[in-house]
Amino acid sequence: MGTTTMTSVLRDSILAEVGLEEVPSGATLGGSGGWLDVHGPELVSRSPTDGQEIARIRQADGSDLARVLDGAREGFRTWSAMPAPRRGEVVRRIGTQLRRYKEPLARLITLEMGKILPEARGEVQEMIDIADFAVGLSRQLYGMTTHSERPGHRLYEQWHSLGPVGVVTAFNFPSAVWSWNAMLAGVCGDTVVWKPSSQTPLVTLAVQRILEPVLDEFDLRGVFTAVVGPGRSVGEELLRSPHIPLLSVTGSGSVGAHVAQVVGARMGRTILELGGNNAVIVREDACLDDALQAVFFGAVGTAGQRCTSTRRVILHPRIAKPFLDRLCSAYRHLKVDHPLWTDPHVGPVTTPEAMEDMESAIREARDAGGTLLAGGDRVPVEGAPEGYYIRPAIMRAENHWPVVQRETFAPLLYVMEAESMEEALALQNGVPQGLSSSCFTNSLRDAERFLSVRGSDCGIANINLGTSGAEIGGAFGGEKETGGGRESGSDAWKAYMRRQTVTIHWEDGLELAQGVVFKLPGEA
Repeated sequence: MGTTTMTSVLRDSILAEVGLEEVPSGATLGGSGGWLDVHGPELVSRSPTDGQEIARIRQADGSDLARVLDGAREGFRTWSAMPAPRRGEVVRRIGTQLRRYKEPLARLITLEMGKILPEARGEVQEMIDIADFAVGLSRQLYGMTTHSERPGHRLYEQWHSLGPVGVVTAFNFPSAVWSWNAMLAGVCGDTVVWKPSSQTPLVTLAVQRILEPVLDEFDLRGVFTAVVGPGRSVGEELLRSPHIPLLSVTGSGSVGAHVAQVVGARMGRTILELGGNNAVIVREDACLDDALQAVFFGAVGTAGQRCTSTRRVILHPRIAKPFLDRLCSAYRHLKVDHPLWTDPHVGPVTTPEAMEDMESAIREARDAGGTLLAGGDRVPVEGAPEGYYIRPAIMRAENHWPVVQRETFAPLLYVMEAESMEEALALQNGVPQGLSSSCFTNSLRDAERFLSVRGSDCGIANINLGTSGAEIGGAFGGEKETGGGRESGSDAWKAYMRRQTVTIHWEDGLELAQGVVFKLPGEA
C-alpha cells in the first residue's frame, strides 16, 4: 500500500473513531447543536508523522469568541448554582466517556502531535485519573472555621465559584493539561473556555465531541466550551476580556511574561505553567540502573517535548564514564520511527522548527566548546519522507553557556560533572527556570540536603526517580521563570474559587475588633 493511501486510511479511520468524520467549526458552546458558524481564517492541521494534511478547520474570530464568552457567562449562572456533588456526577460521566474513547483518542493524539502510542494512552489515562480525583473533590471543598476574638461571634471561610475560566494549552499535552484545569474548575462551579494550540486543534474538537452526550444528558450548554483561533487575535482578546477572571496558560517563558502583564493590568488572575530546564543529579552511591532508565526516558520521552523533560544530567566524576558509556549505547540503539506504523522509542517532533532549533542549539554548544556524544542527525523514515524525525542527542556542555541556560524544546541532553553535593545543587539551581528536579542517591544526608530549603529551588523535587512523569495527586508547577502556577492535585482547586471570610455576630451589643471603642455622638 502506498504512502498516500496508508496515510489516508489511517487518518480517515482515526477521525471516524472520535466522531470527526466531518470536522466541525472551530467554536462550540458544548452539547449537540452547540457548534457555531465561525468567520475566521482556515487552519490546516498536519501530522508530524509524515507532514501530510489531516484536516482543515474554519477558525473563530473575535466576534465568535464574544459569542462563546457570552455562552460561558450564561452557563455559569446555572452551573455554579448546581450543588458541587451534582457537578461531580457530571465529571464522573465525563471520565466514563473518556474510558470508552481511550484508544481512539490516543491514536488521534499520536497522529496530530506525534508522541508514541504508549505515551498518548498515558495522556488519556491522566484525563481519566483527574476526573476521578475531581469527583471526590466535589464533596471536599472545605472552608476553615476559627475562633473569633470577640464573644458572640463566629468566624469562618467559605469558597465560591469564580466564573468563566480561560484555559490555553500547548501542543505537547493537547488534552491532559485541559483536563487538569477543566475537571477541577468544573467541580468548583466554573465554566471553561478552552483555546488550544494551533498545532493540535483536532484533539480539542474530538474531546468536545466525546463530552457532548454527557452535556446533553444534563441539558448543559456553555459549561465546557472551546474556541480554535489565532493567538494574535482570539488569544489576545481572551487575555484582555474582563469576563475571564482567571486564565490558565501553558507555554514558553516569553508567552507567560506577556500573559502576566496583560491579565495583571486588568487585575485578573493567572495560573502560569511555563518552561523547564530540568536536571538530574546522579551521586556516586546511586543505583545506576534506575538512574539510567530515568534519564533515558526523561530526555527522549515525547521527543524531548515535555515541560518536565530532562535537559541536563549532573554526574559525580567517579560514575560519569560508566554512566555515559551505557547511556550513549542506549541512544545508539533507540528506534526513531513512525509511531502509528511501528513501535518505536521516539516518534517525530511536532514541527519542523523544533528540528531546526535543536540543530541550532547543537551548533551553538559546539562553538562554545561542547562535544556531541550521540545523536543529533535527522532520521529518514520509510514511507514518511516529509516527517519531522531527528535522533535524540547528548552533549558535554557547561552550565553557564547561554544555550544551556535556555530551554530547547527538543530531545537534547547536556552532560556536566560535579563532585560535591553543594556544587551539583549550584549547577542545578543555576538556571532561570525552576520546574522539576531529581537526585539519585542512597545517602540520607544528600537526599535531605536536596530537599532542604537550601536544596532544589524547583516546584517538583524527586529522590531516586526522574524529572518526568508527575502524578495527578500532587500540585504540578514550578518557580522562577516557570511561572509559579499550580495545577492538578493537592489544594490546587483553590485557584479556581474565590475565598470569602465570614463573621457572624449572634449576641446583643456590637463589639468592634481589637478592642476599639467608637460610640455614636451624643450618647452616653
